[in-house]
Amino acid sequence: MIQISQMKCRPDHEPDEPAKKALKLLKLPSASVKRISIWKRSIDARKKPDIYYIYTMMAETGMSARKEEQLVKKLKNKNITIAHPVKYHFPASGDLEMKHRPVVIGMGPAGMFCALLLARAGYRPIVLERGCSVEERTKKVEDFWKTGNLDSECNVQFGEGGAGTFSDGKLNTLVKDPAGRGRRVLELFVEAGAPEDILYVNKPHIGTDVLRNVVTEIRRQIEAAGGEIRFQTKVTKLLCENGQVTGVEVESTKTGTKTDTKTGTEAEMPDVCEVIPAEQVVLAIGHSARDTFAMLKEQGIRMEPKSFAVGFRIQHPQAMINHSQYGMEQPEHLPAADYKLTHRASNGRGIYSFCMCPGGQVVNSSSEQGRLTVNGMSYRARDGRNANSALIVTVTPEDYPGDDILSGVAFQRQIEEAAWNRGNGAIPCQLFGDFRKNRPSKEAGEVVPDNRGESIFTDLRGILPEALEEALIEGIEAFDHKIKGFAREDAVLSGVEARTSSPVKILRDEQMMSNIRGLYPCGEGPGYAGGIMSAAMDGCRAAEAIAAEYLPFADKT
Repeated sequence: MIQISQMKCRPDHEPDEPAKKALKLLKLPSASVKRISIWKRSIDARKKPDIYYIYTMMAETGMSARKEEQLVKKLKNKNITIAHPVKYHFPASGDLEMKHRPVVIGMGPAGMFCALLLARAGYRPIVLERGCSVEERTKKVEDFWKTGNLDSECNVQFGEGGAGTFSDGKLNTLVKDPAGRGRRVLELFVEAGAPEDILYVNKPHIGTDVLRNVVTEIRRQIEAAGGEIRFQTKVTKLLCENGQVTGVEVESTKTGTKTDTKTGTEAEMPDVCEVIPAEQVVLAIGHSARDTFAMLKEQGIRMEPKSFAVGFRIQHPQAMINHSQYGMEQPEHLPAADYKLTHRASNGRGIYSFCMCPGGQVVNSSSEQGRLTVNGMSYRARDGRNANSALIVTVTPEDYPGDDILSGVAFQRQIEEAAWNRGNGAIPCQLFGDFRKNRPSKEAGEVVPDNRGESIFTDLRGILPEALEEALIEGIEAFDHKIKGFAREDAVLSGVEARTSSPVKILRDEQMMSNIRGLYPCGEGPGYAGGIMSAAMDGCRAAEAIAAEYLPFADKT
């Protein structure tokens, strides 16, 4: 395969222009090339407003490897090289027999992709998800944003698709990927209906509106391949014997009512308790499964507190960010501009932007009564009036109250309770100018916040420790030198962003198992990922670990 790099095209180019340019550089007729495709596309805005798309193309010529090498040598172009893209391979099955079907706890990215690969390989996994299907979950989340009625088992954090379902759907990752898992995850997303451009754009995203349909299709594929998915089914206990997991206890919430045949009255259907036997259990529980963390601690699963980051969301006009990055407020044929910013404060704290959402909204992402946290969310079009991102500061176990394994959870709850109290359940907001001057805000300036869920202008000071507030102020002022207007007085801060990653790490060995054999912690909750892609890739690793040891499940009934 031949790779053609550093190809420039204007933003308004015709769809077939990159392929035509590649063929011209190869000096080959189109009939002699089997396939030519986009491998990567990025934006060069260094000389704004003179902006280009930069393409890397892949050409499958049908020639022998020797002839391709001869052609590349003859062309004498440093941007034309021989390429050997990594192709993902699922391992051959091991030789141990499975007594029971493997269980996957959680239907977020890690659990979804673990289950999908296992199902396609014949292992017939059972997926247990405490929340609802994405269809029912969307209704509950929309109702929460409108009314404030929170379902603590099905919300922005819990339910099919995981927390990323109500976010921007970002698919970029910094994880090294010599096995090709990342590319395979993107391909599986596309097979499930995601836009094909996620395979090659520099910072791919799906968008929450499209992602919900993609998640539904992945569920259908898991079931079609022999997997089973049980919603509103919460794991309450692990069953273990001689250091080996033997099953899980679950509570299944049966929604709806039933009629008493004697009295004719209706009553809520009770929860159903059940034991599911399994010797292979995947823990893909997500970063907000605090009650599950507590259960695992009680059962002696080895864990340790982990650093994460907290802060506030900041909103600016998207046109301002576009002008800074592109040299124009309303660019044609270009996506809404984004940014990535970092700063080391004088008190030693690092501040950085996280989960930047061009044209997005700030959403109430709470999962516990009396506590409030926020996140950012964008639709596929990213055409909202504001840009928002989390501005966060790393906190370590030294910042947490006490030295308990779950002290990071206690820290999260502490600041989330402060945020809830500050807004009385509504998202508390403050203008940056007022935050800097330590005075409450009463109303918006030119930047009108774009929030999902009730919000209120108030005072954010005191929600976070003072050292973090100082770092945030200094960082925002420093970012103003990179993006003019970033520190504008009426930029809107909203808080608190407390769920950037897991506050605990569940220890695992080289076989991806915890101190209990057959228990495979993976994804963001156990502390091995930080976003949709890295979580999905870690879920693939868990599936590989199981498949490498065991034969596909054979039902003996």
